[in-house]
Amino acid sequence: MAHARKPGVASDDEFERFFSANQGKTVVVLDARNSDFSVEPSDEQFGGPQGSAPIADCGTSARPNAVNCAFDRSANALRDLQALEAKTGGNKSTPIITHCGGGGRGQKAKEYLISQGYSNVINGGGPAVEALWKTFGSM
Repeated sequence: MAHARKPGVASDDEFERFFSANQGKTVVVLDARNSDFSVEPSDEQFGGPQGSAPIADCGTSARPNAVNCAFDRSANALRDLQALEAKTGGNKSTPIITHCGGGGRGQKAKEYLISQGYSNVINGGGPAVEALWKTFGSM
């Protein structure tokens, strides 16, 4: 049984339009989950070494276009955007998909990026949103 998507997570149609509009471009995936599972224990479900979408896969051959920039709830900001800036070459119109486990922090990450001048950002939800994850989970 499919679960309802969290507010802000793209619909299938929005996702298709995003990919159509960015055809031929490298899409960067920003994983907003926290690799410190003592801070965000739920992130271990999908993001731990035994999970279906390990955070450690970001930037490897398993997920070459993904960067991990954890969303810090207390600061209401993404921590350390250097990996993202390196991946985009500083181009703030680079297409970016944000995600976490199910989309809550993915939406906060999207809003933060927009506040920082990024203009081509969509929230993909994450591994819990299987329909979208099948499209971008290996990027």
